[in-house]
Amino acid sequence: MAQPKTDHIPQHIAIIMDGNRRWARLRGLPDTRGHQAGTEALEKTLEAAAKIGVKTLTVYALSTENIQERAKREVSGIFQILRSGYRHKLKKMMQRGVKVAILGELEGLPLTVRRIIEEIKKTVIQNESIKLNIALNYGGKRELIEAIKDIVKEGVDVSRINENTIDNHLYTNGQSDPELVIRTGGRIRLSNFLLWQTAYSELYFTKTLWPDFGPADLKKAITWYQKQKRNFGK
Repeated sequence: MAQPKTDHIPQHIAIIMDGNRRWARLRGLPDTRGHQAGTEALEKTLEAAAKIGVKTLTVYALSTENIQERAKREVSGIFQILRSGYRHKLKKMMQRGVKVAILGELEGLPLTVRRIIEEIKKTVIQNESIKLNIALNYGGKRELIEAIKDIVKEGVDVSRINENTIDNHLYTNGQSDPELVIRTGGRIRLSNFLLWQTAYSELYFTKTLWPDFGPADLKKAITWYQKQKRNFGK
């Protein structure tokens, strides 16, 4: 397929990585195998995004609802994949210039996962190639509630509260909003993901299940984005 235009690359792409369980069940495999395949798709997509010129990739890995509603075995399996992925893949990616940040609530996460997050925070990245935000135990409504609570605690005068005030109290403080949101798996909704930050994002939906998503799919989504007219409500 044709390559995306090099002068109109979205600098921040957010991805709702949907379809891991369906991918596994179509093959008669345990759900955790789908999540494992999903981590491999993420690695390939991240590498492709960096080569194309994307500066930030934010992925929805595990929502607050996932932790509360899904089977304990599946959630435990996801955490195990995260621990293994950090040791065997993420560390190497960070050494190659990938700056990682975790978006979400640390409360409710296993101690071993919280320790990994602390290690990530302390890691100094040389020659940053791309930023990877992993939304973990994340909920967009929760993020806004916590931001409002912090603003109230700081005693900010009501007349001084504006969009910048909110921006500065979100998990993504200091980062640009995503120009493009990609959702795989055929569902057409945001599912409580970056509700504030995606106010003017272009939304791209594909039926491709996340484990099957790769560099060619990313390029297709970016090419679609480049054809959109963005007027921000004007």
